[in-house]
Amino acid sequence: MRDEQFVSFRIDGHLFGINILTVREIIRNVDYTPVERTPESVRGLLNLRGQIITVLDLGPALGLPPREIGPETRCVILKSAEEVAPQIEDGSLCEEMYGEAVGLMVDRIGDVVQVAEDDLETPPANANGIDSDHLRGVVKLESDLLLVLTLKTLIEAGLQRVDATEVGA
Repeated sequence: MRDEQFVSFRIDGHLFGINILTVREIIRNVDYTPVERTPESVRGLLNLRGQIITVLDLGPALGLPPREIGPETRCVILKSAEEVAPQIEDGSLCEEMYGEAVGLMVDRIGDVVQVAEDDLETPPANANGIDSDHLRGVVKLESDLLLVLTLKTLIEAGLQRVDATEVGA
């Protein structure tokens, strides 16, 4: 049996997790440049040591309100598909990644949670109001429910979601 470690974080009171092998770094400075005519979940671009990173607000992509930036807001910088290719090849990571590095804006960072493979359960159709299309699984913790995200589909949805007002409907 293979254990996995998940970086946990809060968005709108929900506890989410992503595989720690997909995370490049977590930064405090969420100083991004807004970009016009982008989907609601695209907050802007971040210059991270010369690399331009798209910053996504997962709230709208998950059907939650947009994030308010506060003192505990962080940006989780994910690795690109190329960076995780060795872990996918050797079987230590079973998650396909989006092509380029992306930053995820979160309300606050939680703990690293170690989960046995048997403890990762199939998500219900609507876990805490979150569509199961974006969930890889759920883990029952002592006092909470960890919603494990499927990153590639969630990022793709966040990059493509456009409000009806933007398309003239």
